[in-house]
Amino acid sequence: MKAICFEDIEQIATREISDPKLVSSTDAIVQVSLAGLCGSDLHPFFGRESGLDRGTVMGHELVGTIVELGGDVKSHSVGDRVYVPFSTNCGSCYYCLAGITSRCSQSQLFGWMQDGQGLEGCQAELVRVPLAEATLMKADDRLSDEAALLLGDNFSTGFYCAEMAEVQPGGTYMVIGCGTVGLLCIVAAKSMGAETIVAVDLVESRRKMAESLGAIAVEPDNAVAEIHQRTDGRGADAVMELVGLPPAQVLAFQAVRPGGILSVIGCHCTPNFEFSPVDAYDKNLTYKTGRCPARHYMDKLSSRVADREFDLDPFITHHFSIDESVRAYDVFSNRKESCVKAAIKF
Repeated sequence: MKAICFEDIEQIATREISDPKLVSSTDAIVQVSLAGLCGSDLHPFFGRESGLDRGTVMGHELVGTIVELGGDVKSHSVGDRVYVPFSTNCGSCYYCLAGITSRCSQSQLFGWMQDGQGLEGCQAELVRVPLAEATLMKADDRLSDEAALLLGDNFSTGFYCAEMAEVQPGGTYMVIGCGTVGLLCIVAAKSMGAETIVAVDLVESRRKMAESLGAIAVEPDNAVAEIHQRTDGRGADAVMELVGLPPAQVLAFQAVRPGGILSVIGCHCTPNFEFSPVDAYDKNLTYKTGRCPARHYMDKLSSRVADREFDLDPFITHHFSIDESVRAYDVFSNRKESCVKAAIKF
């Protein structure tokens, strides 16, 4: 089969590799129809996270059709159209039952192989899905492949970020980073009643998309002044930070009001905070972060998307074939052609 594989920092390639096989009776094999490129893929791609084995199949987002099942998978059938969260989950451990599926005691992250251990990714023609009974979700016929793909990661994560921010009707908020997750975080916050959202991004096309969603879009250099002007100098009730780089953390701290919340989805790879415990204490700051329990949010949100309460399709701006993998990563990682979200279509 064909798969997009990690070769080295800023190097990926489409390779012919062996088809995956069932390893356990709880596995499924899924034939992929759509696979996503995500900002999280760029951490190993740019070398921000080290240790990914060369040859690892990239990606953690897919929609597809079950073509083979282990004997212990009872709630799914061959031929079912399904989608996945970015990490597997058993559905029955303490964390799964508490709704923190991303911290399942048996969880594995798609697309992360280190020293020969781990789980291959989803940017491939065929993917092995462990713990398939709980991990897989059957796609409602009313869901497009694009909507299902975004439910498996980006929309669930954006919604989780807004919930951690405790968005309330009438509040004033800031969203830092208007990639796919940031834009969908704006959608989620608006649905929760946020009155004013200041959206921050370096890229003009993304600021324009944020404005089309009802946000006030500004460049980073103007963000603190904008939020202070709108709050009598207090700052935002909460800042939703979706970048994961030190300048974004500095801006988030400067923009949040005393007693406010930093809701952080950006995956920070640096070892230290850009503000101290004393700084947080002096601001009565609440800091919330963590990996989204995407499988839990898929259950919460899929019917709302299927009912067209949310239209997710426009957020995937670019489609590529698997043979265009180098160009796909170049366009997506370097934000060319006003790309917000890219996907590999099979």
